Amino acid sequence: MQCPGYKLHLDTADCGVPIAALLSGALMHDSLGAIPLSLISAERVTNLDDLMDAAYCSSELREHSQSLGHVPLIDHNPRRGTKIEFALAEAIRYNERTAAERSNARLKDEFGGKTLMSRAIPK
Repeated sequence: MQCPGYKLHLDTADCGVPIAALLSGALMHDSLGAIPLSLISAERVTNLDDLMDAAYCSSELREHSQSLGHVPLIDHNPRRGTKIEFALAEAIRYNERTAAERSNARLKDEFGGKTLMSRAIPK
């Protein structure tokens, strides 16, 4: 099946500046872009931790993050069992992830991202 569009995946710094970008087909799940993005970012910057929301909850991503010498701060997805909460210091650090959300919002609101559309496959 041919992909009906594209998706931009970003790895951003705490201040919201994009470090790496990956363009994929629209059907690719966000978590599949995490490893390639982390490898690109590792060549460009030195970072200590990887902050990801619950969509990225997997042992493979945690192990990959640790293999790069990073601390994986990935929100636990309760569909994989009981929700595991962050320790206080980790929770405070995880809240910095909102910078990534602001970066995505800026691309949509201030740089025309809302007007980019592609025709989806018929359902």
